[in-house]
Amino acid sequence: MIDLYTWSTSNGRKVSIMLEEVGLPYTVHPINIGKDDQFTPDFIKINPNSKIPAIVDSDGPGGQPITLFESGAILIYLAEKTVKFLPSEPRARLVVLQWLMFQMGGIGPMFGQTHHFMRHARGESYGVERYGKETRRLYGVLNNRLGEATYIAGDYSIADIATYPWVWRREWQEVDLNDFPNVKRWFDTVGARPAVDKGMNVPPAQG
Repeated sequence: MIDLYTWSTSNGRKVSIMLEEVGLPYTVHPINIGKDDQFTPDFIKINPNSKIPAIVDSDGPGGQPITLFESGAILIYLAEKTVKFLPSEPRARLVVLQWLMFQMGGIGPMFGQTHHFMRHARGESYGVERYGKETRRLYGVLNNRLGEATYIAGDYSIADIATYPWVWRREWQEVDLNDFPNVKRWFDTVGARPAVDKGMNVPPAQG
């Protein structure tokens, strides 16, 4: 059994989607970041960086428990544990990992800044312009890539699982997917997967 510590954010939903895709049983522990649950002593023991998501797998390597934080590391771990969504063939594996890192180092941080400035600091025009422009550039990179391949790394993989929840927040970025038709086609295809739909609703809406 895996314990998932998460909240309804793009990063959190990566892991719940993955867990649904691979079919591993898990228990959800909501960490309400709006109430600073991530700073409680109990959660800091799980993730010293006070961020969601994090997991505790009672059946880790060698049959021993393991605690993991950082969504990209968790996706790689779950892919290797289940031998799904991350190829073993070296070239194909590296393609997946490079696009996963593209999400971790580009899409996540830049889209996150765009969310902040467009939703909470609208008066700061420099931030809106800087991060809004970079967000659209990254959508362009994705659009070009998805003009060449059905999924981001060729076959459906953890690169798609990592990226989808961030594109799902496109309205927060003031992005119309009709401007990026290849991304729209991919987004609709990935969103139609039952595991993605289930994972996007974790944790369930709070009372």
